Amino acid sequence: MYDRVGGMPFFEQLTRRFYDAIAGDAVLAPLYPSDPEQFEQARVNLRGFLVQYWGGPPTYSDERGHPRLRMRHAPFVIGDAERDAWLAHMTEAVRSRGLAPLDETQMLTYFQASAAHMVNAPG
Repeated sequence: MYDRVGGMPFFEQLTRRFYDAIAGDAVLAPLYPSDPEQFEQARVNLRGFLVQYWGGPPTYSDERGHPRLRMRHAPFVIGDAERDAWLAHMTEAVRSRGLAPLDETQMLTYFQASAAHMVNAPG
């Protein structure tokens, strides 16, 4: 997938669009750093994770260790509203990139499952 979608530029643009959207989202913005440098680092971390997950260089694990997504997200209250908002912004970001239909479906299926997996609070 990494090579099919165009490598690092694709993931750079995807995460920029996604983070631009969540910066103004009343549900999600409180879960992210308010400091601009920390906010940007969070975006870079997501980009690195996605690059590695989709077949790019393993820089994320080299720098941060095993992803441990549930553990890294445990400090944040993630309910249905947060899941839905996150997934809506990520879906829009993916669809904006003009992927081949099969690639888009594969990517969105992964994000749907991942968003559901991060829920750690009722309702």
